[in-house]
Amino acid sequence: MAKIAFILTMLAFMLGSNFYVFYKICRIIPAPALRVVVILLGVILVSSFFVAFFFRGFLSLAINATLYKWGTSWFFIMIYFLIFFLIADLLKLTPFPVARFLHHNWFSFGVITFLFSVIFVIGYIRYQHKERVELTIHLPEELRLDNPVKIVALSDLHLGYAIGNQELEKWVELINRENPDIVLLVGDIIDNFLSPVIEQRMDVTFKKIKSKYGVFAVAGNHEYFSGIEESKQFFTQCGITLLSDSMMLIDNAFYLAGREDKINPERKTIQDLCRDANTSKPIILMDHQPYHLEEAAQQNIFLQLSGHTHDGQFWPVSWLTKWMYEKSHGYLKKGDTHYFITSGIGIWGGKFRIGTRSEYVVMVIQ
Repeated sequence: MAKIAFILTMLAFMLGSNFYVFYKICRIIPAPALRVVVILLGVILVSSFFVAFFFRGFLSLAINATLYKWGTSWFFIMIYFLIFFLIADLLKLTPFPVARFLHHNWFSFGVITFLFSVIFVIGYIRYQHKERVELTIHLPEELRLDNPVKIVALSDLHLGYAIGNQELEKWVELINRENPDIVLLVGDIIDNFLSPVIEQRMDVTFKKIKSKYGVFAVAGNHEYFSGIEESKQFFTQCGITLLSDSMMLIDNAFYLAGREDKINPERKTIQDLCRDANTSKPIILMDHQPYHLEEAAQQNIFLQLSGHTHDGQFWPVSWLTKWMYEKSHGYLKKGDTHYFITSGIGIWGGKFRIGTRSEYVVMVIQ
């Protein structure tokens, strides 16, 4: 019942917000014919996501991907329109003559269209530019490695209808350019559906990743959305070692542990996961969602890597994630434990980064 209530609430919010936004846009436009065009465009944009979601089995990959991109991109644009018009309505309570600028005014329509176009073009460019985050972490005296370990870590790839194989190919090139010892994929590798990932043969692309010890991953919440068992089979097909509440000793030098996602209520505690580890060797932990960071410090984990937050993906949601999480993005140290929460190389839905960045992490342990 709670899930149904949440879905109905979100649906009511989406429909209500879109009605409000398009009503306000139509009030600004003086020409009736253009208002009709805007309303028709609104129907297409709002319905495209639902068509892509519910009729994906009847549509080609290209059509479904296009509808999905239109629908999710409009969602972010709509949020900005919603904020703008709500602020404008609040300003009507002040002496500012806001109303006359938002009623049948070509100049206002032109200015608003221009400003929103600039914001989202810049946001798209920001998404396309992948930041290389470099970090060196030194081991304490009691933990030793014969040689430094170079890690390339990526999170939140969200592969599927919006982010396809062409982008994945570019990311693999970025990884291989680093000549890493090990590659870590910290959850939400798949977006909502596995079928477009399989149809685009992304397993072939994943197999092009080159590293000394291989490619390791943990599941995120989206792997559960796409079907956790099917996702696990796909990772095996890709040559990716999925750590599901398990730990491996890598080259007799360090441990790599991976937790099931927080969405799984039966996942192990960090204490149970690392119970058999040799305390003279460092433990690197992958945990997709960065909740309860103190648990890793209590178990003497040397390094925890997380993702999930996207750093909010776009302002002002970035403010919300900073409030929700102890650390929503970047480096943190608690006691002797190091943390890095990455904003992710991919994104959910519309490809806009406004006030945040897409990134991959190059980390050296020495």
